[in-house]
Amino acid sequence: MEYQPTLESMGLNLFGGQYRGKRVLLTGHTGFKGSWLALWLSELGALVSGVALEPNTDPNHWNLLNLDIPDQRLDIRDYSALSRVVRDFQPEIVFHLAAQPLVRQSYRDPLETWSTNVMGTANLLEACRNTASIRAIVVVTTDKCYENKEWERGYNETDRLGGHDPYSASKAATELVAASYRSAFFHENKTLLATARAGNVIGGGDWSEDRLIPDLVRSITNGNPLEIRSPQATRPWQHVLESLSGYLLLGQKLLEARKEFAEAWNFGPEPEDNRTVVDVLAKMKAYWPELAWVLTERPQPHEAGLLYLDSSKAYGQLGWIPTWSLDDALNATAAWYRAYLSEGLIESRTQLTAFIAQAQSYKRAWAK
Repeated sequence: MEYQPTLESMGLNLFGGQYRGKRVLLTGHTGFKGSWLALWLSELGALVSGVALEPNTDPNHWNLLNLDIPDQRLDIRDYSALSRVVRDFQPEIVFHLAAQPLVRQSYRDPLETWSTNVMGTANLLEACRNTASIRAIVVVTTDKCYENKEWERGYNETDRLGGHDPYSASKAATELVAASYRSAFFHENKTLLATARAGNVIGGGDWSEDRLIPDLVRSITNGNPLEIRSPQATRPWQHVLESLSGYLLLGQKLLEARKEFAEAWNFGPEPEDNRTVVDVLAKMKAYWPELAWVLTERPQPHEAGLLYLDSSKAYGQLGWIPTWSLDDALNATAAWYRAYLSEGLIESRTQLTAFIAQAQSYKRAWAK
């Protein structure tokens, strides 16, 4: 594999240099968000080990990145195998992203969703409880973990958890599992545990089913207009790197033994970037004129119509502020797919570098 300089070797000291040389266990590294986080951690000079299932799409971002990190394929519902990996690797920090992440899939297979998201998380935390090297854990859930009242205001970290569909409810339960382990066990062994709730992430390299951007990309390659389900559904859209910058900043604080950050945190976009599906499609078309869509007439399972995140806690206490606007995120996303589809180029490192450069120009807390 051709050598490429890391961000750390280029003299950048992101996240206070906390990840340089750290042993980081990353679950779900073969997924869309996990593969981007594996790339960023590698660029930060971390010693990353991944635990995940086989990628479930072809192509997939993980394989395209071709990262040189240990790659364990196992199901997090297998406690024996998972605990052995944790014990053998002796990580210092764990990022838990492995999950069944799709709302509509949770209707088709609720038991898989519940067992993966709830018992899989409990298995990991139990393995971490018995591993003395671990100082910090970041469990990633979702903006959909809140009991959705279709409020006009954003949900904050003190709002009631819940969920109509099995995915949302299982993620609310994941939050409860994490809170239980934090209060019952981790205060004794000085491991700091936090949970992170991000918005609807977009970006290059996502080929998951039943997600707006991947479905749109598939419609282009197939030469058919995209069938959209809920054109007026409103979501907190953000680029994948935005959420990851929040997770990494949160992990930095935990590695610094800052106990006050061992809580739940929202990492959502600016309020003006809470937009409807049709708004996002119209903006995306400005960067990719070939896009076309139609409204489906087939009956659909229930999904929330209105969902906002209130990230004022992260703004005020962590100093985390979004870097890319929705327009920036859509531009980068369209550019990534167009480069891949037309020339086979993988623009992930280039876009990560551009994102960091803009964060530095904005003097973001983590980009020093």
